[in-house]
This record gives sequence, structure tokens and C-alpha cells, in this order.
Amino acid sequence: MKIPKYLYQKYNQPTPRYTSYPPANYFKEATDYESMVKAIVNSNFENPENISIYIHIPFCGQLCTYCGCNTLITSNKTLMDKYVASLLKEIDLLKTLLNNKRKISQIHWGGGTPNYLPVENIKVIMNKLYDSFEAIANPEIAMECHPAHLTKNYVDELVKLGFNRLSFGIQDFDNKVLETVNRQKPLLPVDEIIAHIQSYSHVSLNLDFIYGLPFQNLSGYEQTIERAVSLSPDRLAVFSYAHVPWLKKQQKGLEKFGLPGAEEKIALFEKAYDILTAATYKPIGLDHFAKPHDELSIALKNKRLHRNFQGYCTLETTGQVYALGVSGISQLASAYLQNTKSITKYMKAIDNGVFPIEKFYFVNDDEKLIREIIEQIMCNMYVDFKNLAIQTNRSIDEIYAVTQVDFNVLKDFEQEGLLTFVNDILELTRTGQFFLRNIAAAFDPNMKNNRKSFSKAI
Repeated sequence: MKIPKYLYQKYNQPTPRYTSYPPANYFKEATDYESMVKAIVNSNFENPENISIYIHIPFCGQLCTYCGCNTLITSNKTLMDKYVASLLKEIDLLKTLLNNKRKISQIHWGGGTPNYLPVENIKVIMNKLYDSFEAIANPEIAMECHPAHLTKNYVDELVKLGFNRLSFGIQDFDNKVLETVNRQKPLLPVDEIIAHIQSYSHVSLNLDFIYGLPFQNLSGYEQTIERAVSLSPDRLAVFSYAHVPWLKKQQKGLEKFGLPGAEEKIALFEKAYDILTAATYKPIGLDHFAKPHDELSIALKNKRLHRNFQGYCTLETTGQVYALGVSGISQLASAYLQNTKSITKYMKAIDNGVFPIEKFYFVNDDEKLIREIIEQIMCNMYVDFKNLAIQTNRSIDEIYAVTQVDFNVLKDFEQEGLLTFVNDILELTRTGQFFLRNIAAAFDPNMKNNRKSFSKAI
């Protein structure tokens, strides 16, 4: 793949990542607690019917300086145990509000570093969830793992608990890059722990990498991605490093080492894209790749791919997301509810028997329509506005009016070879896939007079 220089120079502008619509920086301070609880209750009567559980574990043993997540660096086992006890109480709170006929289709553990917790803690929480809710026949149960805290025995225990997808944050195989960003080294050789995971035929493996870090260069990154392919994971993610030092102050320290510019980052992505597609991995959305027979590749082919804060998933495992733990964001059909980022406030609220909701956003019907369009672009790179009009009982003209889309902008995209737009069907090209965020932003009326801060598109 070769992305024309003038395109990434033109479109490398601050743009939302669109893991939600509206994005999280539009959320408001929560004041009316009863309305928050009512939103959870009302979700029982909305679609999707299935339940997706997200569990945020903020703890890490060491801070990676590129990190943009909500983390807490500690080795305080007592604090961790208290946090786990709070999670168990939060499950009880949630259970009282959800219809017991609804089933779990997805459980996702993120962080921080979930596997920094002793596996006994994981076991207690998973058993609590299994006792509290029914599950569909084959739910997706996933954990984001740091190789610095993973043993074969830990993997074995996760598999016994039903985990069928493990995601490794490798980031890079170059030791100089990892040392510069303060990334802890794997506890066991990566090849060895991956081989152990792959000995379980029903467990899928994701490997995550970042491009745009100090000291990354074309030859070194080529070696990293080629090594990744040799390990044969089911999926890979190649994320663009989001430099947001105004939000994450530790990122400022990376500037003294020098960060790759847009042109260098593009070259790194192009190299990864060429290696992965040559190895028959299918591009998924902006930065994911999956084997041809992976369920994500099949879902994309059938235009049934979905996305939430935890990443891409299929419509079969899609559920409204109920987030547990600090900073977790519940993604309901009509509301976003974000827990406090303070672990002290979180545990105090739970002890008082109330949800620790700090921010919220109630999504109106027009925003749901815009959300659907943006999700289709970000996931399936395809929008049939005629079908959308039928599904939403709106005219096509009304849909375009709600989005405030500028057809001259779409025409520019089309002339630049980024998409086709014929008979009210929009479809992105392979090059257009790299500019997903920019194309999605064309249907976002909030971007007409945007005053929010976002990372650059590239």
C-alpha cells in the first residue's frame, strides 16, 4: 500500500477516534443520580438485548510513558483485594436492575493490567458473574494481558474460567523502543507463552503493536511485524500512537527522544499493512487485521461488524455494555454512563450502595442515527442510505439533513479515490480505509464548529 503524501498532509487533522458517538469528551457531569439509574433500567427494553460486561482493572506494576489509559501504579495487595470486593458489590448492584432473562454475550477485561491481579481474584469475579447472569452458548470472554505478568499456569487458570480470547500488548519487539517507553519485559519468552496459548485450539490470540514511538524506524518495525506474523496470531492490531500530553502528562517526556513525524508514521503503517496483507491477514477497520477465517473477517465480508470501547466484535456477540470499575464507560442504547476515575471515590460509592457514575450523556434519536452511520463507516466501510431510511423510518433527505453532510466534501473524497458514492450507497476504497476517521467526521455535525481537543488522525 502507498498512501499519497498530499492526502495525509491534508487529512492529518485533530479528529475523533469515534469509539463512541458522541465521543467521551462530550460527556457531562452527572448530577441527577435517579436519571442515571433509570437509564440502566430502561436499557432492558432496548436493543441489543444481550449483555456485554466490561471490567476495568487499573493496576499496573510500572507506567508505560505512552499510555493513555486510566492506571494506578501500585503493589499494594490490600488495596487490590478491597477493589475486587467493590467489584463484587457493583455486580450485585447491577444485577438488581437488569432483566434476568437477558444473557451475557461478551466479557472483556481491560486496564491497566488485568493479569497483574492474582488469578484467584479473577476467579472470584468470574464465578460471581456466572452465578449472577446466564450466558449465550458461546460468549466471547477476553482479557488484555501484559506478558510481564503472565505464566503458563496463569493461562491455564484463565482457560478453566472460560476465557477464549487473550490479547497481548507487545507494542514492539525492539528492546531500545521498549526501554525508552518504560515497558516491562516479558516474564517468559514471548514465543514460549504464545505457543502455550495456541496449544488450546479454542482460545484465540491477539497481538497489539504501536507505531509512532521514539526510535522506531522502517527496518526495525519491519522485523517486528514479520516476527509477529511468524507467531501466527488470529488477529493483530497496529495502533497509531496518540500523543496527548495535555491529558497524559507523562507522554511529554517522550518528546526529548523525538517522535516520528506524520510521513515516518505513514511509512511504518504502510510497511505493516503490506507485510500483514501479504500473509493473508484481512484489514479490519482502521488498524486491525484478522486471519481470513476469523469471525471478524467473516463479519466484515457480511457487513455485520460492530465496535465498542473494547474494540471490534460481531453482531452475534454484541451487547449493551455495562462497565464495572473505575473509569469504566457503560455504552447503553440511549446513554453513556462513566464511572469516577478516582479509586477512593469509586470504593466509597460502592460501599454506600450507589453506582459511582461521574459523567453521562443521553443519546437522542438524531444522535443514534449519526452513530449508526459512523459505526457503519468505521466498521464495514459501507453505508446503504436507502436501507438506513427504511430501518429508521426516515427519508433519505432527512438523514442527510440530520448529519449536515456537505456533498462537496464527499465529492472531494470521491475524486481523491477514497470512496464511491452512487445511488445513495457509500463505499470506501482500500486507500479510503486509512482515512476512516476523516470520512466519518463528514457525517458528524459537531465537527462543523468543533472546539474539542482530539489527537491527530495520523
